[in-house]
Amino acid sequence: MFYLSLKSFEKLFSGINFAGLHLGNRIALAPMTRVSASEDGLATDRMVKYYSKFASGGFSLLITEGVYPDEQYSQGYLFQPGIANDIQTEAWKKVIDSVHEKGSMIICQLMHAGALSQGNIYQEESLGPSEIKPKGAQLSFYRGDGEFPVPKEMNLQEIEKVKLSFVQAAKNAKKAGFDGVEIHGANGYILDQFLTDYTNHRTDKYGGSVENRVRLLVEVIQVIREELGDEFPVGIRISQAKVNDPDHKWAGKEKDAEIIFSQLAKAGAAFIHITEPKAYDPAFANSKVTLVELAKIHGAVPVIANGGLEDPKQAESLLREGFADIISLGKGALSNQDWVKKVTNKQELEEFNAKDHLLPIANIKDREV
Repeated sequence: MFYLSLKSFEKLFSGINFAGLHLGNRIALAPMTRVSASEDGLATDRMVKYYSKFASGGFSLLITEGVYPDEQYSQGYLFQPGIANDIQTEAWKKVIDSVHEKGSMIICQLMHAGALSQGNIYQEESLGPSEIKPKGAQLSFYRGDGEFPVPKEMNLQEIEKVKLSFVQAAKNAKKAGFDGVEIHGANGYILDQFLTDYTNHRTDKYGGSVENRVRLLVEVIQVIREELGDEFPVGIRISQAKVNDPDHKWAGKEKDAEIIFSQLAKAGAAFIHITEPKAYDPAFANSKVTLVELAKIHGAVPVIANGGLEDPKQAESLLREGFADIISLGKGALSNQDWVKKVTNKQELEEFNAKDHLLPIANIKDREV
């Protein structure tokens, strides 16, 4: 792959004040579940080396894999890291310190799996907004097997506990030294389950209209903001696609997007992280607008774009259009942990190969540390 001059990537390599964070470029590591923590959810030395390589490779912002926030129903995968107690919180410090030493910022993504939990050392059953069996099958490369069980429908007290667990986890993340948190409201996990019409059949204030179904996402942001103030960045990740339903689209299309993004911005989201299979594709059938554009238009807060942006020319183009402020890389980063340096030095990028990184188990491989 041959590149144009570095001047052609002026936007990509320009600095930015993003949600109060001063970044040297506009390239972030996307969150990716790597199931490489200890069995009891502690960040490991292997994780320190893994995240440090992205910082050394030039990524100015790293967003961690989904980290579970409580010792109840939130864990989604065996060997997933947590930040639910003091020991787990302390274990993250060595990751954070190593990343900071190399000049990068790091944000903790807080994830509650809900009905998609397929490995939890604290509970055998799962929770969801409604008693509806998730689509599809568990993910074998995250040690899952068979269909998802039917979750228990959450009552209002359990919803409050989930909100409080996000707050405590955010406090723990700040205590550990993270530069902010990202609430995982995407990919079919608990907050997305509330947002999605076919997984949420509630008749209370959390069900029915889009305004009601986005309520829990809004409230989670609000309660964290109330506890930690405006100086600590609290963003949110949103998608249409789910790990168990990759082709899902919002039924209300642009109208749903307007409601969702405007409500999240009003709640105080410091940024919105959009993940789509391809960030530059139209969000809906018979439409020309992307979900990234809709987030910027209706959210009016900084936006991270994720999905198929491994080609720096496409990434630069998206940034120059003005709808995204930062791009994040997942597969492209796995195959090129020094993606930033390679593009800077006009070196060829390696193509992503799932066998090298995600199979048979999607844990951290020797070549990645």
